[in-house]
Amino acid sequence: MTTSPHGTNDRRPDKRDPSTLELLTQAVHAGNETDRGSGAIRTPIVMANSYALPEDPSDISWSDTTIPLYTRNSGTNQIALQRKLAALERGEDAVALASGVAALHAVFFTTLRTGDHAIVPDVTYEATWRLFAELLPERYGIEATFVDASDPAAVAAAIRPTTRLVHVETIGNPTTKVTDVAAVARIAHDAGALLSVDSTFTPPPLYRPIEDGADLVVHSLTKYINGHGDAMGGAVIGRRDLVERIKADAMVDVGGVISPFNAWLIQRGSITLPLRLPRHLESAARVAAFLEDDPRVRHVAYPGLASHPQHVVATRQFGGRGHGAMIAFALAADPDAHNRFVASLRVITSAVSLGHDESLIVHIGTGGPRVAAYPEPFRRHGLLRLSVGLEDPRDLVADLTAALDATVD
Repeated sequence: MTTSPHGTNDRRPDKRDPSTLELLTQAVHAGNETDRGSGAIRTPIVMANSYALPEDPSDISWSDTTIPLYTRNSGTNQIALQRKLAALERGEDAVALASGVAALHAVFFTTLRTGDHAIVPDVTYEATWRLFAELLPERYGIEATFVDASDPAAVAAAIRPTTRLVHVETIGNPTTKVTDVAAVARIAHDAGALLSVDSTFTPPPLYRPIEDGADLVVHSLTKYINGHGDAMGGAVIGRRDLVERIKADAMVDVGGVISPFNAWLIQRGSITLPLRLPRHLESAARVAAFLEDDPRVRHVAYPGLASHPQHVVATRQFGGRGHGAMIAFALAADPDAHNRFVASLRVITSAVSLGHDESLIVHIGTGGPRVAAYPEPFRRHGLLRLSVGLEDPRDLVADLTAALDATVD
């Protein structure tokens, strides 16, 4: 970017080319087009499952995903959303699918074959755990090693000659372990493997894993990118050759396509992502500091706290822009008191999901194989996962204080 002798920027922004735009402008314009039929300046919802064919369709590929043909292949709203996601993540291409789990499955289904080996975090999203612990090994003969992905040496030690994929999360769900993506990318690529990164907890502009070497980035669009708790979708962004394979295999022939209405809602919600995210991050930091200072809280895991084991890595990796808006904590009380604590909240909502405008909390129990990899307080008492929303943080702290007063001695 250069400046003219008159002191003005000589870069010519053009909304038709998102690469010429700054982030806030990309969020507004990328993927959007004026509708040729109506003249509407916003891409409308196109609730159609089929599109008109040319007079001579003999040369058409019936699996073409680049033009609206049949909505299982691609539709107007999906294509618009994909263009925006690629611009925001600075990837070559993107594919939007029906859910975050559909996006995860699409990556694994497309990149792995019978006899291949994958490396996966020992703390990870429930669906990812089950895919690699049960479904992919039992049905397709794909092997997986679960490791502490926050330790690059553990990832390196798990590499095999058959390793084809390393899959990590920027911030682990639900314990908030942080992966050093650049270090793991070097390990994966030195072994000839791909690196896929679930960046749902760290959407742009907080972090872009592609810039640290990720081949593919996965988002549950249901969360921060949509941001309003009213639509479901998932996406994979990254190298064009890999994304095209995912479109052909996991979208067209498996059918995990996003609906036009959900694509439109998420496209609409994503416009305010760069405005919403700083509020999430600032409020989460304040809430985490409050929880750490209260003696009735036994353990707080938030990457923005100096007490977090990967605080230094997170601060460097996220460039000082923030540390996410997800907090894991446990009370100095038994599991039943954790349930009473949640029931006593009056502003924060007890529900699954995250990244919504409203703050959400869920009490994760102490059973199941995944819990063995949790820090000790979470293994004993269960884990409270708090997604900090857009409310005034003073109200959130007051709500947490009142619930602590009501349930913990």
